[in-house]
Amino acid sequence: MNRAALLVLADGRFPAGGHAHSGGAESAVTAGRVRDVTSLEEFCRGRLHTSGLVAAGLAAAAAAGYDPLLLDEAADARTSAPALRQSARRLGRQMLRAARATWPSAELDALAAARPRGAHQPVVLGLTARSAGLTALDAAYVAAYESVSAPATATVRLLRLDPFDAIAILARLAADIDHVAAQAAEAAQRVHADGLDALPAVSAPLLDITAEQHAARPARLFAS
Repeated sequence: MNRAALLVLADGRFPAGGHAHSGGAESAVTAGRVRDVTSLEEFCRGRLHTSGLVAAGLAAAAAAGYDPLLLDEAADARTSAPALRQSARRLGRQMLRAARATWPSAELDALAAARPRGAHQPVVLGLTARSAGLTALDAAYVAAYESVSAPATATVRLLRLDPFDAIAILARLAADIDHVAAQAAEAAQRVHADGLDALPAVSAPLLDITAEQHAARPARLFAS
């Protein structure tokens, strides 16, 4: 098992396009729901246990070898906001480009050919983890961590927060990340017997609503 690959994949410098997205934090800051360290931590925890859990489940299933095209359809069904579907596919396309250059595989090539406009990012993430020799749990960890690291990092720029405070939030969420990753990996194991309905399908309606509002804004710092 290539554990060093896990560090590369989870590194914020991996050129997968995430730096251009705030994970809904910009909309939350604009609306006044995120305004300081305490409210940012609450936002990140809520995102982790909703959209983060869904993403981790999809990534784990892809890493476990389940059909990425069927998983991509499942991701579509779990992403009700058109703006979020578009962002997820844009991020997936960029991640797939980086993954094929880093860990070339026939499976990544096949997904690129089948989804030229991009598959959902969590599905690409899971298939990338598989190509790098990582486990389903590894993929779930990366997806769960990304779900909170993106808004935490973005809010440092949006509110000029102390970066040390943002990192401290991620450290305090470590136990939650452990729980979400384990839950997602366990769900992925049940897909064989129970089908794709075994994967998490938790909704976050406010994130959906604000994603559409954000996409309509003429001036914004982040794409989502």
